[in-house]
Amino acid sequence: MKTIYHKANTRGHANHGWLNTYHTFSFANYYNPKRMNFGVLRVLNDDTVMGGEGFDTHPHRDMEIVSIPLEGALRHGDSMGNEGVIRKGEIQVMSAGTGVLHSEKNDSPTEAVKFLQIWIFPQELKVKPRYAQITIADNTKPNDFQQILSPYNNDGGLWIHQDAWFFLADFEKGTAKEYRVKKEGNGVYVFVIKGEAKIGNQILGERDGLGISDTDKFTLEASTDSEILLMDIPMAVPE
Repeated sequence: MKTIYHKANTRGHANHGWLNTYHTFSFANYYNPKRMNFGVLRVLNDDTVMGGEGFDTHPHRDMEIVSIPLEGALRHGDSMGNEGVIRKGEIQVMSAGTGVLHSEKNDSPTEAVKFLQIWIFPQELKVKPRYAQITIADNTKPNDFQQILSPYNNDGGLWIHQDAWFFLADFEKGTAKEYRVKKEGNGVYVFVIKGEAKIGNQILGERDGLGISDTDKFTLEASTDSEILLMDIPMAVPE
């Protein structure tokens, strides 16, 4: 098993006043040639947007974009005519494909919104853009892996154009569970949203990340009550 450890305080950081953001991988003004991606996982941004603020309309193409709110409410609008609000316990996916314009705003004028924005390289370029959001809180599995995303429609959570599976682990202190990689050649990026966990001899604190490859299984143990995101993704990046 190979691992790469990204401690929370080694991430790129920018505070623009209206936006306080941390970048696990190179993004915007943060550039680290050793932190470009992990397999097809290109972006993992940990964003806090102040009340009444947000990202104005901007373009994307040929990327699978996943947003997971952690606190507050995030309003989405796009050139496909979609508009809605997502909160903690929900997940949003946008396939940018041939090109789409979208905006992301804090839906509250006073309270901050915190969310993870994740970009995945797609396995197919120039697909028709699409948008989807669902509630995942109703299917929470305490002390188990809850699938929130996969390559397949109607297979637990949302789907994207990639052989990728996302799971949330809401573990009580002392819970240990074996995770089996979904597809040969995939790796898993583990991100601790809150709490503390252990994989092998590696202890992961809040907002730490661990990339795992060249194995078909590993055990995740929660040292405290923890919320953890697992991203099971191809290690080969499409050309």
